[in-house]
Amino acid sequence: MSKKIIYMGTPLFAVPILKSLHQNDYPISVIYTQPPQKSHRGQKMNKSPIQEISEILNIDFRCPKNLRNNDEEYEFIKDLNADLAIVVAYGKIIPEKFLNLTKKGFINIHASILPKWRGAAPIQRSIMNLDTETGISIMKLTKTLDSGPISNIYKIKLGQNENTKEISEKLSLLAAEKILDEVTNILQDKAKFIDQDHTRASYANKIEKSEGQICWNDNASKIIGKINGLFPTPGAFFNFCGERYKILKAEIGNGVGQAGKVLSNRLEIACANNESIKIFQIQRQGKKPQKIEEFMLGSNIKKGSLISND
Repeated sequence: MSKKIIYMGTPLFAVPILKSLHQNDYPISVIYTQPPQKSHRGQKMNKSPIQEISEILNIDFRCPKNLRNNDEEYEFIKDLNADLAIVVAYGKIIPEKFLNLTKKGFINIHASILPKWRGAAPIQRSIMNLDTETGISIMKLTKTLDSGPISNIYKIKLGQNENTKEISEKLSLLAAEKILDEVTNILQDKAKFIDQDHTRASYANKIEKSEGQICWNDNASKIIGKINGLFPTPGAFFNFCGERYKILKAEIGNGVGQAGKVLSNRLEIACANNESIKIFQIQRQGKKPQKIEEFMLGSNIKKGSLISND
């Protein structure tokens, strides 16, 4: 295939898609990814998953801090005269003037059923919202966030106990499969892009850590949605006796009691509407994750304890 493709991505979600294109001989001329970031605990610089796989595949990559007002990158992409740019969770704004630098434009793989959940955290928001399905949308990039015309949407079911990590992996593999025909059709002018219904748009705002705090006055389904939607990061949590506890895995229970009351020594906690949740895995602040049986052996949270919403 005598074409030139630019690939833009950063997190692990974007890796299977890049590998699929490379393994099937789609010509990736250059990769854009975010620069290495300092680790939380020291001065070590962590490369993005896309940079790491770019080095393994021996594909040229670039890590500009941003593209806005970046004449060097504008001229580089212009001179490349590429046929198509593919954007997958790049994490940087692509200025409008860049979008005409490739012959077929820029396409984006977005992890939602557009126009629902435009924005930064579509998988998390769909799980927290208790949606029954999600998917990926193949769309053209325009100057407005996630609002470009769509060529295809591919859907999957959302199970009640599936978390963001699991759904992200499923959607990434789905995209890795579907992108091949999508790119071929676009390059051969066979793809049909249809405008979104903007009146039905909703937005998946960036997740704030504070959103992880559990309110025991919510019903069990909403609490489970928060636990699953915010796993693995930033996590859903509660505070007890001045310490924070992150709930990693839980399911709806069948106990009844005052909201926030611990109903059993296996850490079943009551919530609203005479419902409860059963916790299976938990992480005490500053400690490693533990299965609930191990955790309860040394915990000061006992049957009858009352956990507040603070």
